[in-house]
Amino acid sequence: MIFAKGETFTAKPFIKWVGGKGQLLQQLECLMPRELCEREFTYIEPFVGGGAMSFFMLQKFPNIKRVVINDINSNLTDAYKVIKNNAEALVNGLKLIEQDYLSISSEEERKKFYLEMRRCFNEEQLESIEKVVLLIFLNRTCFNGLYRENSNGKFNVPFGRYTNPTICNYWCPLNMF
Repeated sequence: MIFAKGETFTAKPFIKWVGGKGQLLQQLECLMPRELCEREFTYIEPFVGGGAMSFFMLQKFPNIKRVVINDINSNLTDAYKVIKNNAEALVNGLKLIEQDYLSISSEEERKKFYLEMRRCFNEEQLESIEKVVLLIFLNRTCFNGLYRENSNGKFNVPFGRYTNPTICNYWCPLNMF
């Protein structure tokens, strides 16, 4: 999707995460103090997950001057760093893996591809961009689109049977890249 200058959009999480607050935003908004609109402040989110609350806060309160996000999951925090520092390479990687995956016609072969990517994610030493590409790919193609690890810290969600999953969903302001 390409937006023209001045057009607005609603930022949404790039990944589905257990405990996401996206469906609770209206209820949470009602609980926020009015003083948030009256002065500049730093927004701190210790468990960012997919970031639904952070994105909401940034859009609702233009007077936020600093944002601090954190999470215990290093795969997730590394993903945010890659998005911040190397979005173009990430988008290119996602386009390639999406093209490869969607060119596979049989569900059986897609499942093999998925399981191989999951193995690579869990076992291979990867560059940060490659790891984030696989994180997003797995999240978009696994069962129920969630992130879960076993007791050994390995991503273990089974294959999801999606006909045409969107793996690379990005927007690009004119002249950004």
